[in-house]
Amino acid sequence: MVTINGKQEEAAGMTILAYLEEAGYSPDRVVVEKNLEIIPREALGASLLEDGDSVEVLRFVGGG
Repeated sequence: MVTINGKQEEAAGMTILAYLEEAGYSPDRVVVEKNLEIIPREALGASLLEDGDSVEVLRFVGGG
């Protein structure tokens, strides 16, 4: 199990990019932190999620 934004998810074995796309996130509009480390956007497709990982997905929100 992987903890993503505080919730347990069955995402072990997926790349971060695959998870983002499956979960409906736009990869170019988020920042991903995995185990307290920011994952560069170009590395999302190569970074695997493993059991015990902790991930935070932060979306950019504009406002006025």
